[in-house]
Amino acid sequence: MAEGPLHMPTQIHDDEDIQKEDNIRCLTTRGHFGFECLPCQLVNRSIQQGFTFNILCVGETGIGKSTLIDTLFNTNLKDKKSSHFYSNVGLKIQTYELQESNIQLKLTVVKTVGYGDQINKEASYQPIVDYVDAQFEAYLQEELKIKRSFFEYHDSRIHVCLYFISPTGHSLKSLDLVTMKNIDSKVNIIPLIAKADTISKNDLQKFKSKIMNELISNGVQIYQFPTDDGTTAQVNSSINELLPFAVVGSMEEVKVGKRIVRGRHYPWGVLQVENENHCDFVKLRDMLLCTNMENLKEQTHIQHYECYRRSKLQKMGFTDVGPDNHPVSFQEIYETKRQEFYDQCQKEEEELKWRFMQRVKEKEITFKEAEKELQDKFEQLKMAQQEEIMKLEEERRQLEEEIRDFYKMKATSETLRAQLCTNIKKDKDRKK
Repeated sequence: MAEGPLHMPTQIHDDEDIQKEDNIRCLTTRGHFGFECLPCQLVNRSIQQGFTFNILCVGETGIGKSTLIDTLFNTNLKDKKSSHFYSNVGLKIQTYELQESNIQLKLTVVKTVGYGDQINKEASYQPIVDYVDAQFEAYLQEELKIKRSFFEYHDSRIHVCLYFISPTGHSLKSLDLVTMKNIDSKVNIIPLIAKADTISKNDLQKFKSKIMNELISNGVQIYQFPTDDGTTAQVNSSINELLPFAVVGSMEEVKVGKRIVRGRHYPWGVLQVENENHCDFVKLRDMLLCTNMENLKEQTHIQHYECYRRSKLQKMGFTDVGPDNHPVSFQEIYETKRQEFYDQCQKEEEELKWRFMQRVKEKEITFKEAEKELQDKFEQLKMAQQEEIMKLEEERRQLEEEIRDFYKMKATSETLRAQLCTNIKKDKDRKK
């Protein structure tokens, strides 16, 4: 119940009290009181921590990815030119520490290498999908840790994908459609017509319309600048109608009249990169860096990452409700999964034991059969050896008998010879 104002009794001040009040020292205030200081605290803390922004540049070799990034951030990032002779599509990852006034930005630029150079382009998008999923997985693993350190963790999730479209003037390539279709649920895609100065204005508008019609007919979801914020709704709504952006990048300084501008000097004149009548570079820079950078990071976290996280946890068996559609706590799901895992381990252990015993029995039967075969073979060899021994014994006996007979014959022969010699000697003696 609200109470009325309290009326204090009037006090009569004497001259001494009035003099003391006149000598009261007045203090100057800081200008803010209470929780209205919270925005200032957040701003100061964010400035101290710095900001991160991760860009994925997808496009064919030599289409101008590095030049556009240099032009966007008005700095020379000193990137080497890529070759056209890569056997597979790869990714080049580089991180830079940038500072503008007192704002620090940790910029990570991921560029495709060898994209569109192979004859077989069927799986050219796969390294891109794998990299984006790997960053989501790394963030999820950090999130699931008991002791998390997000203040020190470098968030490498891709916040925006700048998809560079070749300025053919006809239609999108099948590789463009397949790649964007496979990554549109994982990253915010902003399509760009690279080297837009090679197409006339009329052909450029027709090319833009044709690209958007092909994206819609093929169900490719590209990033739409948000129109729910009252401060940027009107600007973003008009910018959405300009997609895809026709951009030209250049760090070359060209003199136009009395001004020095960034552009490209041609025999027919000068193309100014920051002239909105020449290309959409300024609109891209304003929408990407000045107006919607935080929204891109929010969309990456609340939409693309959450989709990956939900899918991953569902594959692991985690749900928000049980079979009876009642809410289930994470602890209950964990205990259930733990028990299921324990039961599965027990079941697999029993199966392994049974299979092990079966294998042991099979091996025992095999060993017994092999032992029996070896025993039979041993018996056969033993019998053959005995027969061979008996045969040799018989041959030895016969040989010994032959030796005895030989010695008998020899003795008889010597006796007969001696008698013959004696008889011959006697005959000679008689003749004498």
